[in-house]
Amino acid sequence: MNGWAALVTKYAVTAALVVLVSEVAKRSDRLGGFIAALPVMTVLVLVWLHIERVPEMTIANHAWYTFWYVLPTLPMFALFPTLLARFGFWGALGASVLMTLACLAALGLVLRRFGISLW
Repeated sequence: MNGWAALVTKYAVTAALVVLVSEVAKRSDRLGGFIAALPVMTVLVLVWLHIERVPEMTIANHAWYTFWYVLPTLPMFALFPTLLARFGFWGALGASVLMTLACLAALGLVLRRFGISLW
């Protein structure tokens, strides 16, 4: 499969997974959170890259950097519920994004000392 058919298939499958998680989360916050925490999107990207015959080193690098980029997002999930109660959805989301960026910058500086460059 190549061209437009492949692109449309990728969009459809990826969108279906996002919709599935949001629909499950409406019915069960725990199950929705569990499914969302699974690396479904990353696994799907790895599959797409493999199907498209991207070099193995590129696929491996994607998995490697995904690991490091996930770490600075974790504090957001712990803080968001508290921020939501105080600042509403958009305020909590904005503050969470800013906090994630700050955590990413801090992690990048720490990892640089160990020879790992995130940017």
